[in-house]
Amino acid sequence: MADFPDLSQFSSLVEVLDDAAARWPADRHMWAMRTDDGITLAWSAAEMQRRSMLAAWRLRALGLQEGDRLLTWSPSTPRLPALYWGAMRAGVIVVPLDLRMTRGVIERISARAETQWLAVDSGYDAPDPVEVGLDRFEVRQLEELTGDPDDAFPDAWEAQLRAWQQPDRSSLFEIVFTSGTTADPKGVMLTHGNILATIEAFSTLIGPRHQRAVSILPLSHLFEQAPVLFYATSLGAEVLYVRSRNPRVIFEALRELGVTIMVLTPQVLELFWSALTREVEKQGRTAQFARARSIARWLPYRLRRAIFRQLHEQLGGELRILISAGAYLPPELQQAWEDVGIAVVQGYGSTEMGIVTANDEWRHPKGTVGQVRQPATVKLHPETSEILVKSPSISSGYWRDEAATVASRDDEGWTLTGDSGHLDEHGDLILSGRLRNIIVLPNGLNVYPEDIESALTDHGLTQAVVLETEPGRIEAVVLPPGATPSVRAETAASIERGSDEDADMRADIERIVRAANADLSVHQRIAGWRLWPEPDFPRTHTLKIRRNEVRAWAGDDIALQVREAEEPSGD
Repeated sequence: MADFPDLSQFSSLVEVLDDAAARWPADRHMWAMRTDDGITLAWSAAEMQRRSMLAAWRLRALGLQEGDRLLTWSPSTPRLPALYWGAMRAGVIVVPLDLRMTRGVIERISARAETQWLAVDSGYDAPDPVEVGLDRFEVRQLEELTGDPDDAFPDAWEAQLRAWQQPDRSSLFEIVFTSGTTADPKGVMLTHGNILATIEAFSTLIGPRHQRAVSILPLSHLFEQAPVLFYATSLGAEVLYVRSRNPRVIFEALRELGVTIMVLTPQVLELFWSALTREVEKQGRTAQFARARSIARWLPYRLRRAIFRQLHEQLGGELRILISAGAYLPPELQQAWEDVGIAVVQGYGSTEMGIVTANDEWRHPKGTVGQVRQPATVKLHPETSEILVKSPSISSGYWRDEAATVASRDDEGWTLTGDSGHLDEHGDLILSGRLRNIIVLPNGLNVYPEDIESALTDHGLTQAVVLETEPGRIEAVVLPPGATPSVRAETAASIERGSDEDADMRADIERIVRAANADLSVHQRIAGWRLWPEPDFPRTHTLKIRRNEVRAWAGDDIALQVREAEEPSGD
């Protein structure tokens, strides 16, 4: 059974695991966790299958029935997918929570999901429900739910479990809630069929072959679940969970596993590239590195990797593909990785829709999010250029929120993405921005903040939020040049600068703003900038900036330090 399966033949995500348990050898450790003490929880597909059945039995023994909801709040670990698959077998609906969520957010989500059941992991980086006042929940540890059978298990428990009704493509697997920062978080309902359609689309981006991946994005996110959990399982891939985004720890894991592919957000790609270039700078090889890149980009990928052999050794020697989505990918960042022989594939989609468009490992032009991927169909609104989508990967709607579900579609059943864009002559989608972020100037012209932020990124200011602070006035709230996202808010160290260093930093920002303005149309130009007062912006679990919090800060009545941007010469 060595061949890869036909994904279209699966009726549920449970069948993906059961097929893998039968198809791939028992000595292949497809999941493991990297800790400071080394590798632990190294499980084969057959072992994952067994652990999922144990979890399913225990969930039913606790009294959870088909259709009940279970909150999961845990760092990534092999125990978490075991619980996911166990919940599927028991008919329990998973409600994954982001580790950054606060007590109030979790309480609002639990109220919407109508559940008091919460599964958590243990460990130094695992959340403690008692510390945030959630001890009133029915809390169970992942280790307890997925552990070996005890005396409470009857002799024939496996046979009894196999007789339970199994899910199909219409069965609800999970409800993924929005951040919950408002009083009314929306829960995206995802069925087995939705996610199977997403991984079918993903299979067109990366050809079926054995892969090894280091997982650092949260398993609460569809962008991690679909490719790195479910599609990887069908391929018999080896996945190593690392509980840190510290580049040093990650690079050690890459080398140990001999990683071949990684799924990352652009912000994490930037973190890794910054770590690599800092090492080059320490060695005094910056000029040599730049010259080598300028030559390598014209050569075949195998020769690029040969030129940068030492760099690849730091990455394990086998890394070929980086997959990016979730935010704007600067073309210069994509070019940088591809110069050294690693293809960067980016796509477009969302929790509600799965994958809609994407590049692939054979064709990955910069500046686009690729062509429409089956089974999705896309059209653009003739007036607003909003991207409209139909696909079996699209959620059936929002959990017990008929009004939000109806509002998410037009009269013909097309899903309203809220994003605008256009197709180039090759059929590649180029995004313009979020319609809700559009700035409508007093003269009626529309400005997409993302276009201006991209111009700033192109000139070296990668962390910025563009806002309209008063009618017709466009400003940028920025971090200093060279700033990178902090993995966690508590790890964002304050930077003390002397007066000369501070003046140089501000001069750099003003230079970048002027250069960006020179590339922008008159109505897009930045009138002033403000320096964000903290070491990093508030961010989501995938390191996206929480724009509403920045917008609220910029609208505060407190006097803020503002620098007027000089007008560029010319039109």
